[in-house]
Amino acid sequence: MPNNAAAEKRMRQEQKRRLHNRSIKSLVRTQVTKARTAIATGEDSEEAVRQAISELDRAAKKGVIHRNNAARRKSRLMKRLNATK
Repeated sequence: MPNNAAAEKRMRQEQKRRLHNRSIKSLVRTQVTKARTAIATGEDSEEAVRQAISELDRAAKKGVIHRNNAARRKSRLMKRLNATK
């Protein structure tokens, strides 16, 4: 438990930030999963991958995930997409 006003404020800020980051990460995971299933089924996979890459870039830009993490995930998605062609 926080012992002073500054620590209490920091806890409130962290809680807000944690909820915000969790929603963004959830959106990223959803798009990546949609892209993977689209690649597996072969229907409109390029558009799904484009959406997933966009969400990964947006999350990296906001600092929710590290830019190298986003780059690695994008690379893996593109590798899967190109392997099916």
